[in-house]
Amino acid sequence: MTPPTLTMPTPAIDAHVFKTYKRQPEVFVRGDGARLWDAQGKEYLDFLGGIAVSALGHNHARLVAELTDQLGRLVHTSNLFRHPYTEEVAERVTRLARMQAVFFTNSGTEANEAALKLARKHQRVLGHPARTGFVALEGSFHGRTLGALSVTHTAKYREPFEPLVPGVTFVPAQDAAALERALFELRPAALILEPIQGESGVRDLDFAYLRAARELCTRTGTVLIFDEVQSGSGRSGTFLVAEQAGVAPDVVTLAKAIAAGLPMGMCLASKALADTLQPGDHGSTFAGGPLVCRGALVFLRELEEGGLQAAVRERGAQLRAGLESIARECPVVLELRGRGLIQGLRLARGADELKTALYARGLIVNVTGGDVIRLLPPYVIRAEEVDRGLSLLRDALKQL
Repeated sequence: MTPPTLTMPTPAIDAHVFKTYKRQPEVFVRGDGARLWDAQGKEYLDFLGGIAVSALGHNHARLVAELTDQLGRLVHTSNLFRHPYTEEVAERVTRLARMQAVFFTNSGTEANEAALKLARKHQRVLGHPARTGFVALEGSFHGRTLGALSVTHTAKYREPFEPLVPGVTFVPAQDAAALERALFELRPAALILEPIQGESGVRDLDFAYLRAARELCTRTGTVLIFDEVQSGSGRSGTFLVAEQAGVAPDVVTLAKAIAAGLPMGMCLASKALADTLQPGDHGSTFAGGPLVCRGALVFLRELEEGGLQAAVRERGAQLRAGLESIARECPVVLELRGRGLIQGLRLARGADELKTALYARGLIVNVTGGDVIRLLPPYVIRAEEVDRGLSLLRDALKQL
């Protein structure tokens, strides 16, 4: 079968698309591993990975083969019926996350919506129906639907859509005393936090703070939700950042990398909350279908059995060492953040200009938190590609 002809978009196309993204002019038509090619044939190194999504890179042979096979078998049945992959995906991901049960969603935002509902229902089951509020952190980003947006701190996301869900209190990140006051005084349904705040600039939360949050939630009967949509699924070097911190949250949300490019999210619950949601309490027409579950299985097998998790640690260490060298040479770099293959450089100035200069050199990154260059390369990136990306970054910084 002849593939369809690729044509260049015209400005008229944008007339029929909501103006919710400031799209870059590059038009990508092909990928392989950590590389992309645009419509003019220019090659790029992808250090963004579809915003932390393309964990297996582009055109991964096993993923392509299994998804092609699945397309010829069965794409969708709805959650009214079973298919062959649900239980294996659920078993693998709950074991890796040290959770008991999972609810499949289509995105990280939907996973966080499920987590918020789960927390409220849990409090009601325990006989605390008045515990409906939430505590979240300053700098947080949990999604753009009304519930997830309500626990997202950044004003530019929230203000155009207020009033939002009431009863949300924001406290400063890393301030255990402020968190203690909020949890004891407010007695919320849940505390929701990102161990690495990706959208506000790859801001790591101290492990001591995460452990304090766990202790305070236990003492106050507050559900602890870890939003690991961006930092989880192996990107930090372990399946969850929670594992490195030595923290067992009550609920974990995942998405981004978990199905290697297909739209999938997950809300995972510990044993104490696993049976909270009953038939009719929550649902999704599309979530957890045969195609996305098979994609998730390819990713999870590669992570566990294909050496991919070790590769993340190795390439992450290589990336950090290179960034440390660059920071010593370039005073404009104020701080390095992150771990594994979620890392960032906070600059004194010029982050947007640097991003544009890197695009021109063939390196794809993005800017987050206003002044941070965020790096989210595919897990399959090769050592020589990391070196090449670091070289491009160094040259562009020196000319900034």
